[in-house]
Amino acid sequence: MPGAMEPAEANAAAAAAAGRRPTASERRRMYRDLALSLRCGLRDAAAGFSFLRLRGLRALLRALRSTSDADADADAGLFRDSQSIRDLQVIPVLFEHSLRKATGDAVLTVAQVLGMEPAAARLRNPATDSEVVLALRVLEGCCLLCPACAAAAHRYNAVKVVLNILMTRGILEQRACLDTLLALLVNCSGNLTDFKEQDGLNKIAVIVKDANRDDHVRLKCSEFLLLYSGNAKEKCGADSESNMREDLAKVFGEKCASFISSMNLFSSTLESQMRQSELSFLAEHVLDYM
Repeated sequence: MPGAMEPAEANAAAAAAAGRRPTASERRRMYRDLALSLRCGLRDAAAGFSFLRLRGLRALLRALRSTSDADADADAGLFRDSQSIRDLQVIPVLFEHSLRKATGDAVLTVAQVLGMEPAAARLRNPATDSEVVLALRVLEGCCLLCPACAAAAHRYNAVKVVLNILMTRGILEQRACLDTLLALLVNCSGNLTDFKEQDGLNKIAVIVKDANRDDHVRLKCSEFLLLYSGNAKEKCGADSESNMREDLAKVFGEKCASFISSMNLFSSTLESQMRQSELSFLAEHVLDYM
């Protein structure tokens, strides 16, 4: 039914409306609802046909949004708990199916290595542009809700995969890539190392410095640079911040690096809407330095 809430979201909303935290029985019910949503979504997301994978990815995205609201209201950690159960893990399905063709190298499943996967299962439609975008959004949501998902994605060379999509696919995929890339880097040192090893800043520079590129993609790259620098300032020490500025200066010049490094968009005193407005404003100024 259009506009209807997921069961877990409805339970959280009911508790919030009553001005209380969900009871233990409500949390168990919310978790069961989430597990059912994930199982149904993962089943379709692992299908051989793209239209089924699209349906599964949409279901997973709805489940993530639902549990995000539940976590915010109840601090239940529903999705984080679910990802400790192998059958409910989202990351392996994303990289073994929807993001599989986006890599230069095939991602093998355990069943394929052991020769246990049926021959028919190997015949699958390639991922469409819409499917890749949805898969990136699901990956982004997973990493934001559960830091362990970013570490799990690291085992699938997620940064390399996403950077490859960024440099080879269309505008919609590129915009989704930049959001997903930031989510991968925020809480995972392994992904940060991969980003540096893959010359991530230079690849971002290729896009943002090209005036013939789509303006929205270039602006998104500028926003990424501001948030990437801000994350280093917030989460890492002075040495890391200094190294970050040196890296930015080598790629974008001293003036641009100084401007980016002087911003702090992770300040807890900023409201989210104000932060987004300021981010867009500052990103335009970053482009002026290019």
